[in-house]
Formats: sequence, structure tokens, C-alpha cells
Amino acid sequence: MKKFDKERVLLAVAGPVIALAVAFVLSAIVLVASGKNPVEPFALMFEQAGYADVQVLILNQASMYYIAALAVAIGFRMNLFNIGVDGQYQLGAMMAAIVGAHASLPAFLQVPLLLLTAVFTGAFWAGIAGFLKVTRGVSEVVATIMLNAIATSLIVYMWKPDVFGVKIGNNSTTGEMHESGWIPGIDLGAAGEIYGLVILAVLLGIGYWVTLNRTRFGFDLRASGASSSAAAASGVDPKRMVLTAMLLSGAIAGLAGLPILLGDSHTYNLNFPTGIGFLGIGIALLGRNSPVGIVFAALLWAWLDKASPELDFHGYDKEIAVIMQGLIVLSVVVSYEAVREWGLRRQQRRVGAELAAGHVLGANNTTKEVAGR
Repeated sequence: MKKFDKERVLLAVAGPVIALAVAFVLSAIVLVASGKNPVEPFALMFEQAGYADVQVLILNQASMYYIAALAVAIGFRMNLFNIGVDGQYQLGAMMAAIVGAHASLPAFLQVPLLLLTAVFTGAFWAGIAGFLKVTRGVSEVVATIMLNAIATSLIVYMWKPDVFGVKIGNNSTTGEMHESGWIPGIDLGAAGEIYGLVILAVLLGIGYWVTLNRTRFGFDLRASGASSSAAAASGVDPKRMVLTAMLLSGAIAGLAGLPILLGDSHTYNLNFPTGIGFLGIGIALLGRNSPVGIVFAALLWAWLDKASPELDFHGYDKEIAVIMQGLIVLSVVVSYEAVREWGLRRQQRRVGAELAAGHVLGANNTTKEVAGR
């Protein structure tokens, strides 16, 4: 491997490693300050990761985190902050649940129908923010925050019994979906069942990598994110790229809830997981918007979620996992900036050394020419 490639790999790995190390140390300090053992909680959570049933829970949860993080990463690649992934994901899941409860087609038609429903719902909701940005210059951050609030209100409205809601006790639901829309998982016996749509997360990750690195659109997306003026000079329409990136981000966000919807709950109710879109922001940051890096970040986040309940049985608050997640996000921002500055300084020194070497070589050549005369 060339020296330059080694440095790029080092820079790519250094940020997440430093962030995790700092987060663990700060979490330990919090435990010490509260009079707790700073090591035992982590040991207990690591122990939980060795159990097959917990591994299944982690993998299932990570599949949803991964899809949400990919949606965020697409925006980041374009220098867009799609903070509305949570609203897009929830609306996509709810609309898919409503269609699944009212449409009954053969499985080979029903499943694609539900997937497309989620995709178009998420894309439409994100597209509103994209349209406002390219036509009125409205910040996508402000627009998507407002759209999240509107999405929550829409969901509450659609839960009304006279709209699409079905009351089951005190729980508001969309009614159970027809079985033709259920996707069977991988049965591991006592360990549980892996969601069938875990494969969807894998396919989306592969598609994300291929699109960004092997297509003209991916190049235009990265170029526009790096410098919109330079991209425009090369013939790329920055407004079109902004709108396309938001639509694509929203489309993927709409799929984030489908693994659990089609593989387990089969309805959208009050117990449906929320906040996945916001967690996707931290996961995308930790994974550096890389499809492989996001895999490890999603698994880490899912491990913190699914292993932390064990802490309650040993006198520790499971919220330590939430503290760690917050500290990881803060550490990521700081460590990435520190690593970036370090990389720039190394690059400047290398360029300076090469220029100095060039001057010396030129001076030597001039001396030889003079001596030859």
C-alpha cells in the first residue's frame, strides 16, 4: 500500500477510534462522580453481546438504524442536513401500514406495493424541504424540523377511528396488515427471529456505495457537496442536485421502519419505535458517511440499546447507554475536526518538503550546467 493511501486509512480510522475512546472515558468519569464502579457496567454490556437472543435483537435494531443513517449520509454528502429523517421514516411506515391493512394482493404484488408506498411517502415529505430550499432559499434544517412536527400531527390525525385508526384497548393502531404483506424472517429457535428485511439494509448499503463511487450521479453529488460553484462551472445544476439528494434521502428514510413493520409488528401503533431518524444522524457521523463505517456504528448503537437493560438488575441506571450515545456524538465532532487539522498540517509539511527538495534539485542542476560550460 502506498504511503498516501496508508495516511488516508489512518485518518479515516483515527476519528472514530478517538471518539469512542473519549466517550468511554467520559462515561467512566460520570460513573465515578455518581459513586459507581466505572468498569462493571461496560463489562456487563459486553457480556450481554455474547448471548444469541441479544445478538438477534442487536442485528434487527441495527438494520433500521443503518437505513436511517444512510438517508442522513446522502444529505451529508451534498452538504445538506436532513434532520427530518425521523418524520419521513414515521410517515413512510404509517402509510405502508395503512395500505397493508386495506389492500389485499398476492404477496409478490403486496410487498413491492408496501415498499413503494414507504419510498414515495418519504421522498415526498423530504421533497417539500428540497423544493423550498431551491425555490425560496429556506434552510433545510428549519424546513425539516417543522415538517417533523407536522408529520407527528398528521400521524395523530390518521390514528383517529373515523380516519384510518383502529382502537385496541388504550392503543391507537392502523389495524393489522394482511398476511400477504408480511415478510418472514430467519428463525433461530430460542434466540428469536432475524427480520427478513435485514437483507434490504445490505442491498441499500451496496447500492449507496455503487451510486457514489461508480456512477456519474454519485460524482456530481460529491462534487456539488464539496463546492457547488465548482460543480456548476463543470455543468452540474446545483439546484437540481439539492432537490434530487433530498428526494433520495427521503426515499431511503421512508424504508427505515419497514424491517420491524413487515417482520414483527404488522401494524403502526403507539409502541412503534420513534427517534430512529435522530439516532441516524449520530450513526452517520460516527461512520463517516461510509457504508462500511455505518455498519459498525449502527451495530454499536444497537448494542448500547439492547445490552443496557441488564444494568437495571445490577444497581446501575440503563441511561448510561444514552449518556454514552450523546458523548459519542460530541466526541465525533471534536475528534474529526482535530484529525482534519492534523491531516492538513501533515499535507502542508509534505508539500513543503517536496517543494524544498525540488528547489535543491533545481539548484544542483543549474550548478552542473554552469560547471559544464
